[in-house]
Amino acid sequence: MYAVIKTGGKQYRVAEDQVIKVEKIKGEPGQIVQLSEVLMLGGDTPQIGTPTVAGASVAAEVLEQTRGPKIIAFKKRRRKNSRRKRGHRQAFTLLRITEILTEGRTPSKPPQGRVQRRPKTVAATEAAKDATEQTA
Repeated sequence: MYAVIKTGGKQYRVAEDQVIKVEKIKGEPGQIVQLSEVLMLGGDTPQIGTPTVAGASVAAEVLEQTRGPKIIAFKKRRRKNSRRKRGHRQAFTLLRITEILTEGRTPSKPPQGRVQRRPKTVAATEAAKDATEQTA
C-alpha cells in the first residue's frame, strides 16, 4: 500500500519504511509526526481524495533536522562596478514513514531509531583504501 501526501508545497509518493527528505516541519529527532494531507491511497482498492482522503493520514518518524548545501547567488553587472553575493541553505527534515493510517486511526508503531549516515570524506577514504587493497 502506498499514499500520495502533500507537505511543504510538494507531493510525495510514500510507502512504509521509506526515508524521504521534505521541507522543514516541526518535530524533534525520534518523535512521531502525523501528516494529514493525504491526496491518494493506492493499493488493491485505490482512493482518490477531493482534495484529501477523509480519515487518512501518514505517520512518520523524524530522523534528522538539518540543512542542505549552501547555494550562492552571485550577480555581476560588468563595467558598472556592481556585484551582489548572497548565500542560502535550505532547511529540511529527514523522515521515515512508519505507517499509512486509514479510518482516523492513531499511530501504533514506536520509533525505530536514527539512520546511520557516514560523512562523504569517510566513505571516499574507505573506497580508496579498498581500491588499493584490491590492486595489491
